[in-house]
Amino acid sequence: MAHEIIALLAQYGLILVFLNVLVEQAGAPVPAVPTLVVAGALAANGQLPLVGVLGVALLACLISDLAWYWAGRRFGSGVMRTICRVSLSPDSCVKQSELHFQRWRGQVLLVAKFVPGLSTVAPPLVGALGLRPAAFLWLDGLGSLLWLGVAVGLGYVLAPEIDKVLAALGNAGTIALELVGSLLALYILAKWWQRRRLLVSLRMARITVDELAQAIEKEPLPVLVDVRSQAARMVDTRIIPGALLSDLGSIDLTLQGVPLEAELIIYCNCPNEASAAMAAKRLMEQGYRRVRPLLGGLDAWEAAGYTIHRLAPVDTDTLGGNLPTQNAA
Repeated sequence: MAHEIIALLAQYGLILVFLNVLVEQAGAPVPAVPTLVVAGALAANGQLPLVGVLGVALLACLISDLAWYWAGRRFGSGVMRTICRVSLSPDSCVKQSELHFQRWRGQVLLVAKFVPGLSTVAPPLVGALGLRPAAFLWLDGLGSLLWLGVAVGLGYVLAPEIDKVLAALGNAGTIALELVGSLLALYILAKWWQRRRLLVSLRMARITVDELAQAIEKEPLPVLVDVRSQAARMVDTRIIPGALLSDLGSIDLTLQGVPLEAELIIYCNCPNEASAAMAAKRLMEQGYRRVRPLLGGLDAWEAAGYTIHRLAPVDTDTLGGNLPTQNAA
């Protein structure tokens, strides 16, 4: 069986490498690293051209990433919400990507391929934030080449051992396949249980958009807090009028001086209002008792026809440096 796998890769290696990398970078759960490692080993043995392996794999990365990049530029935050809704961790998918972006800015593309989950989300994120096409191609191409070089280089160096590994897998037969399938099932089950525990822990009373609209017409006014990250507000510039801008890491500072008896309404624009619920839970632990997340977040507020303000646009050339401070338009 091992020799059949090697023969298949030797005959159709470049096509298989291209297709595997393409579908993985498109978001399918089909890991390409094992294929790249084996292709590197075959290149070391002279059965595949090394430059050809790197070339087709790089082309596949750029095709897939460019498609996500243009989708991000065209559809903005909706693309990332769609990606994360079909992921195993939809409540943290976009948030983790935004945090990586805030740390690395446009240079996140240099490390995205090495971070699980970030590889698919990073191109539409920087596209939605307006990173110029030339800068995207340069950074994404370099980051992809680094990732490919590590995987293919590993196979090239370990070429003498690859055949032994494939032979061992071939001898294991159905046992190996059953083991891999069981590990995959356990992984999916663990992610599902983790998500379920998160949702249970964040289960609390929400306020509807109609209730909020009525509340802001009375005295005293509730304190509105937008807990999306700066990167998220650059992608989606909508805010509810009068909202304080914060995030999960700085909400304590944002609310300094706000009395504990104040009514706090926390909103975001993520699946299950997860960020808003986490912020509300943290504030309740600090002594605030009248804290509620906004059911449906920004989308529900705008869909109901209530007033939306826009933050001032930012210069997209700052994507390679520090994030600017946004002001309400």
